[in-house]
Amino acid sequence: MSNKRIAIMGYGKIAKDQHVPAIIKTDGAELVAIVSSRRDSPDGIPVFSSLLELAESNIAVDAVALCTPPKGRADIAREAMSRGWHVLLEKPPGATIMEVEQLSGYAVSTGRTLFATWHAQYNAAVDKAATFLADQEISSFAIDWRENVRKWHPGQTWLWQAGGFGVFDPGINALSIATKIIPVDFHVDQASLFVAENHQAPIAANISFSGAFAKNASAEFDFRTTGDEIWTIKVKTKTHLLRLEQGGSLLKIDGETVLEQHADEEYSTIYARFVELMQNGQSDVDLAPLKLTADAFMIGERHNVAPFAG
Repeated sequence: MSNKRIAIMGYGKIAKDQHVPAIIKTDGAELVAIVSSRRDSPDGIPVFSSLLELAESNIAVDAVALCTPPKGRADIAREAMSRGWHVLLEKPPGATIMEVEQLSGYAVSTGRTLFATWHAQYNAAVDKAATFLADQEISSFAIDWRENVRKWHPGQTWLWQAGGFGVFDPGINALSIATKIIPVDFHVDQASLFVAENHQAPIAANISFSGAFAKNASAEFDFRTTGDEIWTIKVKTKTHLLRLEQGGSLLKIDGETVLEQHADEEYSTIYARFVELMQNGQSDVDLAPLKLTADAFMIGERHNVAPFAG
């Protein structure tokens, strides 16, 4: 079967560091173009300023991976599908729940594949954690997700604007893991959003969740960390303590390392899944992490904090 010819739209840090090498190493996938206003691309890969310019070229395309900011991405995805292209959405898949739901319907009506990716879910350690917890009685869980925004999102000022998600841009990774591994329903009960005076989106947030574990669940997100990043989820059951560390790539149970996976393997797994979906004429759009984020924004108490130079 011939390779799926993929173009990347939005050539920032995540596209350069993760998407390009993942496509190159994935069987059944081929990187054929970059769409970027900066006219930047890997060596030998043609670059275009818009989807229209790409469509009018002689480059054959099967799919587009959208690595643009979430606000406005729905229109781009719809345009791509209208041209007969399948679409992969970087996380978060869109700025609102409704627009992504409508995109799902449009994918069905056009016969295109729509894949809303949550890269942190694509760790083998996360899969193993989900399997382990499936028959466990959950007592509590705690998310601790802190990173230096200057290191991981340099120059990405759109993060601080309305629709940019702020600290939830990385924090939603933790929520995506939690929705996969926690075998019972839970929802946002309370939230505090800390918004710098010079920004519109939060630079930190605290959330408490309710569910079958009687409110013993929480999350702390912070962009102001200056030391090493902390990406940890701790789950207590009646008999065990499970920890996912390093963004979901390291699994420990009762203090013993069970599995450690190189984080770069996430995106290769994503593109293998994308190729499979396209071959089978299927879509995969999980909205649970986006819904939790939206609920935190909806009921969260806003706290103004000092200006922050992100």
